[in-house]
Amino acid sequence: MIKFVLLLLCFASALSLSVSESKSVSVQPRAAESFSAGYIKMKTASNCSYLVLISTSCSSPKFTTDKIGIAFGDNKGNQVYVPRLDDPLSKTFEQCSSDSFQIDGACASPVCFLYLHRTGGEKGWEPETVKIFGYDSGPVTFTFKTPIPNDTWYGYNECQAPPPPSPSSSFQLSPHKWLMSLVLGFVVSLLL
Repeated sequence: MIKFVLLLLCFASALSLSVSESKSVSVQPRAAESFSAGYIKMKTASNCSYLVLISTSCSSPKFTTDKIGIAFGDNKGNQVYVPRLDDPLSKTFEQCSSDSFQIDGACASPVCFLYLHRTGGEKGWEPETVKIFGYDSGPVTFTFKTPIPNDTWYGYNECQAPPPPSPSSSFQLSPHKWLMSLVLGFVVSLLL
């Protein structure tokens, strides 16, 4: 009888694990689903300095006069936004080149999302990589190797969701686990 109950518990655990939801992280840049730079606010009063190094691909046009913006931050809501990085007169973002920018903004650590925004009539500006050197963590590199679409926030969001509240503050089971617990309880009550 005890062996049967243990076998049943193992089966229920295995079934519950197989039904668990999984999330995949994209390894390619993509358009942001719901990102608006207009809503960016600093959460802290202190500012931090960043060095942002953008390498333009050799597949990119010789130069661009498009307006290039950047937004990056962490999973705690600290975000940095610069509406225009480039200076068309200085030929920023030339083909096969790297440009560096000193940016001050909210203290984000570690940086886990980065979006670029291109506005203009030209096509084809293609960043190779964007590397951010933060104030208290190692550099973070985002690889693009693809043209940035016009008038779209385009890039990466690899931020993990904030941790759930502690079990003492709220106890909730997912619908699948709740159902498995109910079935398991019913079966055990029939056996006893």
